[in-house]
Amino acid sequence: MSRERVYLYDTTLRDGAQTTGVDFSLEDKRAVAGLLDRIGVDYVEGGYPGANPLDTEFFAEKRTANAKFAAFGMTKRPGRSVSNDPGVAALLEAKADVICFVTKSWDYHVHVALETSLEENLAGIRDSVAAACENGREVIVDCEHFFDGYKANPDYALACARTAYESGARWVVLCDTNGGTLPHEVTAIVSEVVKTVPGAHLGIHAHDDCGCAVANSLAAVEAGARHVQGTLNGLGERCGNANLVTLIGALKLKDGYASRFDLGISGEALGQLTHLSRQVDEILNRQPNRHAPFVGASAFATKAGIHASAVLKDPRTYEHVEPESVGNARRVLVSDQGGQSNILAELKRLGFTFEKGDPRVSRILDEVKRKEAEGFAFEGADASFYVLVKRMLGEVPAFFQVERFSVNVERRFNAVGEMVTASEAIVKVRVGDDVLISAAEGNGPVNALDVALRKDLGKYQDLIQDLELIDYKVRIYQGGSDAVTRVLIEFSDAEGDSWTTIGVSPNIIDASFQALTDSMVYKLLKSGAGL
Repeated sequence: MSRERVYLYDTTLRDGAQTTGVDFSLEDKRAVAGLLDRIGVDYVEGGYPGANPLDTEFFAEKRTANAKFAAFGMTKRPGRSVSNDPGVAALLEAKADVICFVTKSWDYHVHVALETSLEENLAGIRDSVAAACENGREVIVDCEHFFDGYKANPDYALACARTAYESGARWVVLCDTNGGTLPHEVTAIVSEVVKTVPGAHLGIHAHDDCGCAVANSLAAVEAGARHVQGTLNGLGERCGNANLVTLIGALKLKDGYASRFDLGISGEALGQLTHLSRQVDEILNRQPNRHAPFVGASAFATKAGIHASAVLKDPRTYEHVEPESVGNARRVLVSDQGGQSNILAELKRLGFTFEKGDPRVSRILDEVKRKEAEGFAFEGADASFYVLVKRMLGEVPAFFQVERFSVNVERRFNAVGEMVTASEAIVKVRVGDDVLISAAEGNGPVNALDVALRKDLGKYQDLIQDLELIDYKVRIYQGGSDAVTRVLIEFSDAEGDSWTTIGVSPNIIDASFQALTDSMVYKLLKSGAGL
């Protein structure tokens, strides 16, 4: 059976930019376009030239070396000629290989949103596509609200698709703009559309309002579409767009697709999928979704003891693909639901060597379960688990001892009458025979404590100079007046390593300080201090 090509179109920089809380800078756009270009997607949509100064500047030059660079905009406005439409002019002036026109394909929207006739809307499609083709551009037409339009008036929705195709569009894309269509409906409708527009010229653009965007995209491919649009990590307005990362994983690795279709994504690029996903979140200062398919930190994580035992014997028992194929890694978590298999696997991953049946493993497991009953959660705090094991083995030198600390938070008016909040911390530490007292100000009590603790650790000071606190999370473990607070702190260093520690206490400052000191101890152990 001959293999067919499926083309991937990324709209992160346009549709993804509509995500609540996401604002791309020009440099962000350059960086994301570069990531997409390197991984091998076929089309990178850069935005909407003419709609805002940032997008207009972004299209001042082509931003991809391998992928086709696409500019997005509307077909000509009703009552105007193509040559007299500023939106079309901006698209033709953009330094883009491809122009993607969006058009209404639901008769209701044509009447209500555009306030024009059905015939005028078709003329707008025809004239706009023809003008772009004459300008030497590849043309894509996104038929907005196609599935709703098809359900309401199939003849008109098909007329929009047919007009775009017959006018010269390379791709006619069926959009589930409201995200309310279900997979069986996509299959049925796309199967009808391919009788009018060949599948080799047909695409799908799905939104995730029913949680079906990826499933709908795959259903469209099954029904004949060979062009798939989506965004990195499923970014997009409301519930997001089809997650292109998940789609790449499915199309490249699942038997029903991998044996039938080719993508522009090489095996080597597929191995960078996890890194790509997390880089985008880093650029946008977002926390990665731990439970994202293929690339999430928990995608190949096992917590239950009986599952862990099976995974260690044969990973295929609970893994649908090899985690390494997408650049991810298997994790067997340490928790109160785990058994010796979990503990042994995690100990091995962290560099410890124990035989099954070693009594020390049982003691470590008992201690983990005791600590988790108090509110600790080591599955998300590898560094604290490492320090705990080292302490139980008697392998943590007496680096430093905190004799006392205090924190003061003051809210007051400053000299110009503005209300400000100031935090100051004092830490008294014993390092060997030396007693060191440090004070520091911070933008909050935890920051002040962190700065004060790391201000002077005597002979260990040089080893902690490169530490940077990069994330701080607080959870309430038990509610009510006697609530127990769980704090997770993530640090990184100049070598690019990062780790997470945990502290638990009824007092949030005390819990934070536990996590801070564990991080210092972990860094010193990692540096080989005291050996």
